[in-house]
Amino acid sequence: MRQPSDLRLPLLITGLAGVPGYNAFAYFRKRLGDSVLAIRPHRNWRLTGPGILACDTDDEAGMDALWDEHRFQSVLSFAGSCHLKACELDPQMAERINVQGTRNVARNAARYNARMIHLSSDLVFAGRSGGNYSEADEPDPVTVYGKTMVVGEQEVQDICPAACVLRISLPMGPSFNGHAGAIDWIESRFAKNKPATLYFDEVRTPTYVDCMNRLYDRLLRRSEAGLFHAGGPRAMSLYEIAQVINRVGGYNPKMLKGCPRIEAGPMPPRAGNVTMNSDKLCAVFGEQVFAPWPNQHHLIPEHRTWHHQRNGDTGSPERVVELLT
Repeated sequence: MRQPSDLRLPLLITGLAGVPGYNAFAYFRKRLGDSVLAIRPHRNWRLTGPGILACDTDDEAGMDALWDEHRFQSVLSFAGSCHLKACELDPQMAERINVQGTRNVARNAARYNARMIHLSSDLVFAGRSGGNYSEADEPDPVTVYGKTMVVGEQEVQDICPAACVLRISLPMGPSFNGHAGAIDWIESRFAKNKPATLYFDEVRTPTYVDCMNRLYDRLLRRSEAGLFHAGGPRAMSLYEIAQVINRVGGYNPKMLKGCPRIEAGPMPPRAGNVTMNSDKLCAVFGEQVFAPWPNQHHLIPEHRTWHHQRNGDTGSPERVVELLT
């Protein structure tokens, strides 16, 4: 194993507008300063600041020029379009960003022999087998997004075999625009006293972004390659996740609505139980690398009206940040 000082710099982070990239940039920039750069799409012109550059990953010439200028030695490949409906309506856009963009990052990582960590998704699975997916299970995505993520994974492994590919679930943390992540979107509805409808039967394995950042830090210093599942140890339905946010945030419990996926309509298609088994990743470190989300046993919903029971705790948005991100 490499020593901690062996993180190879400079480090590039793609996908700054998303939850993983936004939080990883803050984490690594604080620790490594100007040796860390991040890119955001040109269209996200409001996302500016020290170390932030505008470059689209699907711009082959632009990406080549960026790498030639900075000669990155490590890259966190987090760019992608995960908006399910947008991908269904515009498959070419999904292919351009999730496949072509990923290919450009992998090609440059191989060109400069850079350490590469690439993020994929649990939505490469349909959720028809009861969850607990391992890396040996065959992907069977039900969405355009999931299909392009499968292709992107293969692009990385073909072009940059030394890369580490992580399939993640829901990273629980803030986003730049306040609605890109699971917590942000759900909380934005409740904060405006607007209803939010979540599914009883879409089940995920969420993770705290702090746990993910520490994982990236450790993996960047190591040489593990190939595919790993990186889901948390606690399975939560989308409805249960919203219950926790509603109660911890002190929001109106009547604003949370729930239904099975079949009642949501055909667009976009929804996966079922896509919980992941992350034993392979934990075995690398000889320990559980993720705290369960939520990390307090009393915040695990026990039934569908659990969030109505406040037990004298009024909750607040500050508590959401403190306990859930």
